Amino acid sequence: MEKIESANYVQKLFLFVLTIFTTGFVIAQQKAPAYPLITHDPYFSIWSVTDTLNASATRHWTGTEHSLLGMLKVDGKIYRFLGREDKPYNNLIATTDIADYTVKYTETISDSSWMNVTYDDASWKTGAAPFGNSNAAQTKWRSKDLWIRRTFSINDLKLNKLFLKINHDDNTEVYLNGDKIYNKRGWLNKFQYFPIDDNVKSKLKKENNVLAIHVANTAGGQWLDAGIVEEPESKSSDLVQEAVQKSVALNATQTIYEFVCGKANLTVTFTSPLLMSNLDLLSRPISYISYKVKSNDAKPHDVKLFFSASTDIATNLQNQEVVAQNVSTNTLSVLKAGTVEQPVLAKKGDDLRIDWGYMYVATPKTAKAIQYTSSAIAALNQLIANTTDVPNTELTGKHLSLNTIIPFGKVTAVPKEQFVMLGYDDIYSVQYFKQNLRPWWNRDSSKNIMGELQAAATDYNKIITACTTFNKKMYSDAVAAGGDTYARLCEIAYRQAIAAHKLVRSQDGELLFLSKENYSNGCINTVDVTYPSAPLFLLYNPELLKGMLNGIFYYTESGQYDKPYAAHDLGTYPLANGVVYGEPMPVEEGGNMLILTTAIAKAEGNADYAKKHWATLTRWANYLLEAGFDPANQLCTDDFAGHLARNTNLSVKAIVGIAGYANLAKQLGYNDIAKTIGDSAKYMARRWTELADAGDHYKLTFDSAFSWSQKYNLVWDKVLNLGVFPSDVYNKEVKYYLTKQNNYGLPLDSRKTYTKSDWIVWTATLANNQNDFNSFINPVYQYAIKTDTRVPLSDWHETTNGRMVGFQARSVVGGFFIKMLDRKWQNK
Repeated sequence: MEKIESANYVQKLFLFVLTIFTTGFVIAQQKAPAYPLITHDPYFSIWSVTDTLNASATRHWTGTEHSLLGMLKVDGKIYRFLGREDKPYNNLIATTDIADYTVKYTETISDSSWMNVTYDDASWKTGAAPFGNSNAAQTKWRSKDLWIRRTFSINDLKLNKLFLKINHDDNTEVYLNGDKIYNKRGWLNKFQYFPIDDNVKSKLKKENNVLAIHVANTAGGQWLDAGIVEEPESKSSDLVQEAVQKSVALNATQTIYEFVCGKANLTVTFTSPLLMSNLDLLSRPISYISYKVKSNDAKPHDVKLFFSASTDIATNLQNQEVVAQNVSTNTLSVLKAGTVEQPVLAKKGDDLRIDWGYMYVATPKTAKAIQYTSSAIAALNQLIANTTDVPNTELTGKHLSLNTIIPFGKVTAVPKEQFVMLGYDDIYSVQYFKQNLRPWWNRDSSKNIMGELQAAATDYNKIITACTTFNKKMYSDAVAAGGDTYARLCEIAYRQAIAAHKLVRSQDGELLFLSKENYSNGCINTVDVTYPSAPLFLLYNPELLKGMLNGIFYYTESGQYDKPYAAHDLGTYPLANGVVYGEPMPVEEGGNMLILTTAIAKAEGNADYAKKHWATLTRWANYLLEAGFDPANQLCTDDFAGHLARNTNLSVKAIVGIAGYANLAKQLGYNDIAKTIGDSAKYMARRWTELADAGDHYKLTFDSAFSWSQKYNLVWDKVLNLGVFPSDVYNKEVKYYLTKQNNYGLPLDSRKTYTKSDWIVWTATLANNQNDFNSFINPVYQYAIKTDTRVPLSDWHETTNGRMVGFQARSVVGGFFIKMLDRKWQNK
């Protein structure tokens, strides 16, 4: 056995050395559920959702394709390293993103043969698609059931592979000429494609074909839009080879890929310079895509790079018409595109992309790049044909491509490097109490995006160096705080947490750093999203946390919100005009605001920010003194788990919030208040330990003996060193939690097996030794690298199988940095 293992080791070592010798690369994969490529704000956010960069099209965090395409031409051979070419579907019968259409429909039916070709639908109504209960629906449908029939003809029956293209909400069954081709319980949130069996396809006729659909609403949204598309034979796929990805590495501000493209090695680095020490740079909506090429056989090779960015990046839906043009300067080659309509801040909601403002693709003139706009297919054909005589004129259409060809010339073993910049000028970013606000980088309208592109190009080397320095420092600090596995979680979280916000300045001159509840409900500046996100920003720039609180304080202090507790949100992104969430979270939000204001004072070493808002903080503290210890039946931040009365974890939040208020009073010299309120917090904590005690742990609610929950709110008592709960409480809970873990983490509480990963990291920070901390962190990391839900990290997942339950791309993963924050503050 030992000889066999030794032989295997030698063989593996030989292959390892051979790989390095022949390619110059070490085979390595740093895993993530999705890989950040372009990350700036909730609208300008592009990801790769496969472990190899060329295995799938790149996507907006919502899942909609925001295609980036990259190919390297080496001695005439083409290697695709980035993205996937668009499938040029032919529309047999179009959906509304391509063309308007009408159908026959009914909301009541008595004949079960409604799906058959011979069924008489003359009594049915005629309506325009899509159907639904939202403003986007052309025909309103609010009843439980909807049946539609769409009759169509086909000119040529010689068809390749067919797909049903459909978006629906909720349960749906689909028939083509009486044959069932699709059935799903549940809903989709975007168009998806489902293959149609060849046997069903063979029954199609030139006339009187019928697509028949029944959709049943179960709750919430209602929607139906469907058609049939054909996938034609690919004419170019044989001419394009796949580059071989050898590694991917992910750090705080960069994602770095290594490829072999025939006789050339290629390094592709995506850099979004989100450095929080420089707010102008942080808010500049420009990312770099850097390309470093060298020969891998010691011989010179002719190399040319092709990069294409889809104008879908500047649309909400692919059927929106865009205008693309060349706007080059003396020093930059620049392409620009945006919708013809330009509906500035005209929409609000969750599953939306930006359709106003303009995207830019730019590169320094020194790269001698050729830039042109075209359809996606034409762009690829130009590269294949080696055509350099391409038009640079303005082009209007749908689903266009902005193309850049960079000639590297003869490449040897000495690397050559060039970069492309991808930018987005949204002109106006959010609406804040009826006032449209510009982005922070152009807050006084004195700058323009062309100037920002020029500055980004000029400072390229300086910015890349600053990012590299920060990446190394952040990683080493994370390792020192919690170990290597913890540090890798922080690397996955960093850009995601920042890019779920938008940085602007209010009409009163206040900094606003407004979050979006991505795939949660779309709210803007939600307090219980700010709360878990806060550790990252406390660690690197407390001004950004103030920017997350300023709007909530303003909402109350302007008299627009008169409740005795803090508001849940300021609206639906990107419109921050006042709370929209249907139900308040009284103890939750008041406790959050008090704790976070205390944390800002800790970070800054003074309570000046609290003093500015003292009357409001006092109002919230008084509410918590009255109603916080034994909360009534209400929602907390874990609202997806439902209402809960007498919630012990929510009670902890109230107690810690009150203790924080007392701490602030002491810093401000209000000694009588500090003594009185501080004593109240300590008394409440003592009562809590008695009422919540269940022997070897503490209960989920004060009145449920056989229950438990993560008391993650305790972490602020420890991090802020408030001292209202004895450390024995932490230790008893941690010891009990270690008996309740599953493969992918600690459940949220005894009711379900799902969890919130941010809360697990907070719970882990309560541990008094590294081994226990690792016991909580390792399963979370396993979830992050093994989940089959390929989206920007979901913070709500199932601990038994590692799959997303809900939410994605949210800022709350900034909460992972609580361990680093604790280490920093404890070492002060």
